[in-house]
Amino acid sequence: MAINKAHDEFHALNMNSGWEVPPGYPQGIEQKILSGALDEAGRRGSRTRLLRFHPGVFTTAPFVHEYWEEVYLLSGDLTVGNDESGEGGESFQPNTYACRPPGAHHGPFKSEGGCVLLEIHYYDPV
Repeated sequence: MAINKAHDEFHALNMNSGWEVPPGYPQGIEQKILSGALDEAGRRGSRTRLLRFHPGVFTTAPFVHEYWEEVYLLSGDLTVGNDESGEGGESFQPNTYACRPPGAHHGPFKSEGGCVLLEIHYYDPV
């Protein structure tokens, strides 16, 4: 299976543009695709993205998807397991990492002060 990512040497990222709210996410959570593409319907592909939470933003339900997900907290704070009101959960600081297999329930999430995550998503090769 070919990887759908271009050869891309070191270059400066413009952190002020190219952000969008991913489908199904609340306002205040934005992604910036760095490389690749994920075809969820066809269950193929891979992507690398930055995901940022603005301060005080939270999700209200766990996520589950059919692709692998690796997440590294670059900056800020991230709380995992809050309730529907954004209360509770376990807080994490930068330099923490998670690897989730397909079908793993995770979240909900919130960030008190805002955060930036590096995420890599991919399907198992066929």
